[in-house]
Amino acid sequence: MKKRLVLFLALMLTLVTGVSALTTTTASAASDNSLAKVQKKGTLVMGTSPDYPPYEFQATVHGKTKIVGMDVAVGQKIAKDLGVKLVVKSMSFDSLLVALQTGKVDMVISGMNPTPARRKNVDFTHTYYQGGYSIVINKSDKGIYKDKDSFVGKTIGAQTGSTMYNESKKQTSGTTVKGMTSVSDLILALQSHKIQGVAMEKPSAQAYVANNKELAAIPSHFDLSASDTSASAAFAKGSTSLVKAANKSVDQIKKQDLVNKDYLPAAGKYLKTNTVNTSMLHYWKAFLTGVEYTLIITVCSVFFGFILGVLLSLARMARGGVFKTALRWLATAYVEFIRGTPMMVQVMFVYFGLGLIVNLPALTSGIIAISLNSGAYIAEYIRGGINSVDDGQTEAARSLGMSSGATMRYVVLPQALKNIWPSLGNEFITLIKDSSIVSIIGVSELIFQSNIVRSDTYRGVAPIAVIMVIYFVLTFTASRLLNYFERRMQHD
Repeated sequence: MKKRLVLFLALMLTLVTGVSALTTTTASAASDNSLAKVQKKGTLVMGTSPDYPPYEFQATVHGKTKIVGMDVAVGQKIAKDLGVKLVVKSMSFDSLLVALQTGKVDMVISGMNPTPARRKNVDFTHTYYQGGYSIVINKSDKGIYKDKDSFVGKTIGAQTGSTMYNESKKQTSGTTVKGMTSVSDLILALQSHKIQGVAMEKPSAQAYVANNKELAAIPSHFDLSASDTSASAAFAKGSTSLVKAANKSVDQIKKQDLVNKDYLPAAGKYLKTNTVNTSMLHYWKAFLTGVEYTLIITVCSVFFGFILGVLLSLARMARGGVFKTALRWLATAYVEFIRGTPMMVQVMFVYFGLGLIVNLPALTSGIIAISLNSGAYIAEYIRGGINSVDDGQTEAARSLGMSSGATMRYVVLPQALKNIWPSLGNEFITLIKDSSIVSIIGVSELIFQSNIVRSDTYRGVAPIAVIMVIYFVLTFTASRLLNYFERRMQHD
């Protein structure tokens, strides 16, 4: 009797568990509106890292610079079949999945392998391309290195966050593995002999070797599964309806062999166009765009940072009463926290962290993050400037019947500003250079544009030399202007 009872209870438990799982799955499917959401807004936002030809890279098309490549063609096919417009967002490779999880993009296509580790966090479509891996070396070293096992005591480079980076660390012994966010940086490190090889996808390796006579490709001989050598489109976890719709497009791509017949040949044509004229003058529009964004970020950040700095400095100097004490402690905590954390982390937090609440564009996020950072430093400059004003100035103003607010506004702050002008000028010049940090979230400032030019032209040093000169011109000009106004204030 007991055995029958136990059997009956086990059967009921199994039945209840099955029904519960079915209900959960059904509820999850019912709550999935990913496809409807994309179709309603009319756009499919694709995240990619455009420094990996022929998968994705930038090329000049009809006088305009745009992101092209095999992966972009796949994205266009998916968007077209969904009846929406494709919008391409560029950012560093290791930021792509974070952007997907925080809703910055709807889809990631960037030569990404659907590994088991990644599947825990995002959903993948069927495979649209099956490739392999090679190691790019300097052609002069071709007789030295044969495969991954030849780099004992040497250094192999790979893109941070990529399958090749992880597998290089796992499957090599006695070899140092160096990760970088950009493939163009890795190639530059290779040519300057900082590393001895770069592990990458075969099509990309072939593209670099075909366009640079100083490079060669050798087999990698990594032991990899099918998922490690294939490429799929990634979507946010739980986007079942959107993945299902995208799979229809991917299946058509595979059935008609569009990658080999159309997409790769088209990418090859763009690559040849890029290498016809690799002079830096040919890319003046890219550098001009970088200057434009750099100045926008700097000017806006200084303006808002100064306003925030004034408020914080006054709050830090507040005295008397519970409210003022609390305000002083909050301002002090803010300044210490901002000054104690890297700006890069702050930029990523504003863009990705706040993206969970409000979807801010990359440029806006960059300006907000740098303004918040600058405000903390400017607050200390202003506080020091206010403390440097003689107390007699305040006493004289108050004896004339001026209120504390009027005294601060018309007497103390003007003199403090005059005292701290060199520090404010230094902050402005520093921000011109620090604006380069926002390149990690895909803002097209100078560093971002130089990486694109390096990827397009396969020239590593020339674009860096150009932006060094541009940064010097910007900072030198700003320095002269600030010195001019400083002299004017001294004579007033």
